[in-house]
Amino acid sequence: MSQVVQPPSEKTILGHPQGLFYLFFAELWERFSFYGMRALLTLYMVNVIFEALSTRDYAAAAVYASYGSLVYASTVIGGKISDSILGMRASIFLGGILMALGHFVLAIENNIAFFLALAFIIVGNGFFKPNISTFVGTLYKDGDPRKDSGFTIFYMGINIGGFISPLLCGWLGQTYGWHYGFGLAGIGMLTGLLFFWSGIKKNVFGEGGKPQNMEAYERKVIGVPQHRLVRILAFLAAPLIAFLLYSYKSLGGEGTALEDTNIVNLLFYVIGISVLGYMAYIMFNATMDERKKLFMALLITFFMTIFWGFHELHGSVITLFAARNVNLSLINASQTNALNSMFIVILSIPISIMWTYLAKKKINPRTPYKFGMGLLLAGLSFYVVSLSGASADENGMVPFSYLLALYFIISVGELFMSPVGLSKITDLSPKRIVAFMMGIWFLSSAFAFQIVGFISKQLAIESTDKNVGGFETLNVYLDGFRLIAIYALVAGAVVIVFAPLMKRLMGNVH
Repeated sequence: MSQVVQPPSEKTILGHPQGLFYLFFAELWERFSFYGMRALLTLYMVNVIFEALSTRDYAAAAVYASYGSLVYASTVIGGKISDSILGMRASIFLGGILMALGHFVLAIENNIAFFLALAFIIVGNGFFKPNISTFVGTLYKDGDPRKDSGFTIFYMGINIGGFISPLLCGWLGQTYGWHYGFGLAGIGMLTGLLFFWSGIKKNVFGEGGKPQNMEAYERKVIGVPQHRLVRILAFLAAPLIAFLLYSYKSLGGEGTALEDTNIVNLLFYVIGISVLGYMAYIMFNATMDERKKLFMALLITFFMTIFWGFHELHGSVITLFAARNVNLSLINASQTNALNSMFIVILSIPISIMWTYLAKKKINPRTPYKFGMGLLLAGLSFYVVSLSGASADENGMVPFSYLLALYFIISVGELFMSPVGLSKITDLSPKRIVAFMMGIWFLSSAFAFQIVGFISKQLAIESTDKNVGGFETLNVYLDGFRLIAIYALVAGAVVIVFAPLMKRLMGNVH
């Protein structure tokens, strides 16, 4: 773990270390770039990269799922390299440069450039994302009561960036051209790096974020210092990852066991089996109390994976549904990606106050109940939008209010699950493997994109018509949403039914 080092200056802003606000704006602009690009990604693939294919929806779903899985899996590797060699500062700069490069390369409307750009963003995110979040913790001493509120402020920055970017990048991309939207995302990333660099120049971080082991940092491998070798390998990894993304086609033909499986899917099957095998080994050597808690940690991670699998459909199926079958007013399809972050910003404080009030009344639900309710809300959100067909006009377009309701309800579900899940993983894991369990937690988002890919492929529309829509596509989407609603509602009900047993397994962990 990174060493906690207080900055030499005790100057504060709103009662928090100055460094928090430099990290706040760095992360805000990084998320601006990330979510701005994501808002355009599926539409860009369908309308530009794969426009000539009748199976363009299927191809876009496969690439989007592989991209999302690798983006989150990369954080495990990037975090490990930061801890052992680079340190947080160098990792954040390397990640930011790679991501900015990826966004600018995306502005080149070329198929080869497209896959290479996504690869740069994947590698860059692996270095940037885990380290800037960890850096926030180094600003506070252990036990500092300001720490939780500091992370709340930081989390708000993430969602402000996630709210603004789809509106601006989506407007530019669909009004003036895709390259303008992607280019703005790249400028956002560079702006975030400028904020971070400014904080370092003003010494607001003190010694925080520097390499923990300078000997390892400078150690030479084949005559090259390790820190330089890492940077070289990071750039060289991009073409390999681009190849993985390009290999989006199924490994087997129709009707075979590998019909819906590509190289990245196969890679994650291997990772999943390996992780479960290693967890079985850990639990075999653990005490009975540790086994119970580790089993609960895995269950929580599994339920979170299911939730994210439905939630992350926003960037793929839901965006296409909005473009083809929703009467949008004021915003376009890519801009609807801002709605989730908007509701998170609006609802975070009220829901936090609600949990505090319920805790004072001693009726605050235990974690299993919150997870069950979160999954029920996810199911309810898709059920509500599945009813929209009754209000469709003669062109198969449904009112925007249904999409708004979907985002509102699932955002409430997210706040029931996501904020508590991470802290419970640390509480339920033995100290000796906390870092490993945190890695599994981050991998849950990677595996969630495998669910996204599977669902998106099932709801793929076969057509080369750029104006595809009407009742034929509407019925495909609404039937899919009903099935998703059923799966989520059943999962939520199962969690709530078995919540009393889960409470016993969790022991004194609330």
